[in-house]
Amino acid sequence: MSQDKDQYVVFGNPIAQSKSPFIHTLFARQTAQRMNYEAQLVPLEAFRAAADQFFAQGGRGCNITVPFKEQAFAYADQLTERAQLAGAVNTLKKLDDGGILGDNTDGEGLVQDLLRHHVVLKEKRILLVGAGGAARGVILPLLAQQPASLTITNRTLTKAVELADLFASYGEVSALTMDNLSPSQPYDLIINSTSASLSQSLPGIPETLIHPDVVCYDMVYGQEQTTFNQWAAALGARQVIDGLGMLVGQAAESFLLWRGIRPGTEQVLRELRRSLQAK
Repeated sequence: MSQDKDQYVVFGNPIAQSKSPFIHTLFARQTAQRMNYEAQLVPLEAFRAAADQFFAQGGRGCNITVPFKEQAFAYADQLTERAQLAGAVNTLKKLDDGGILGDNTDGEGLVQDLLRHHVVLKEKRILLVGAGGAARGVILPLLAQQPASLTITNRTLTKAVELADLFASYGEVSALTMDNLSPSQPYDLIINSTSASLSQSLPGIPETLIHPDVVCYDMVYGQEQTTFNQWAAALGARQVIDGLGMLVGQAAESFLLWRGIRPGTEQVLRELRRSLQAK
């Protein structure tokens, strides 16, 4: 390690697939920050020990990916509001007093990517498909954009209801079964927070929800257009967007928290997309 540089790391298991070192190295170069960022494979039962060792050796901050986001939530001494409500942490920062701050930048990464694509959120009707951790992590930043409504739909209604109840005081949030989704009140934006596309499957919402003015966003990404986005585009959706920009956006939010500088994302996105398509 370059000990004259501030040290950052991403913890995960698996971790070989992580794009975070590539992204943050470009961010550091772009903003002239003296920092080093590496990926570390952590045994499933060893997250706390790995984090303790990293910070004891002078580490400044870390990202956390699956399956450690809930453990990172418990590890933090302080939590941002968005991390508290997400119930998971993807960013840790060593504070000046020695404490550890936990944040969740996933939702803001999603919002920033939507805005980058000129998707209007204010006063719009949003459908969020799925009610797992990925969905929970993005609800507060979405509601902060003041949509007309946010509907959560899930195969298991109770999970969607629990999320709607949790965020009820932050905006107009409701839960519906997939069977009860109706095209008579069309959605402006449909966000797929499920990982269905990774197994070339669909989340199960009705085809009738896709209309010529809807924007569809899939939180996952791949070498080619995702299964969900292929489906939506074939049905005539106005715009389909994958989650690569969300990945870069959440990294930019982490970088801002650590370094106090918001990096540009366009160059990094171009480089990532090029490397994906070259595979």
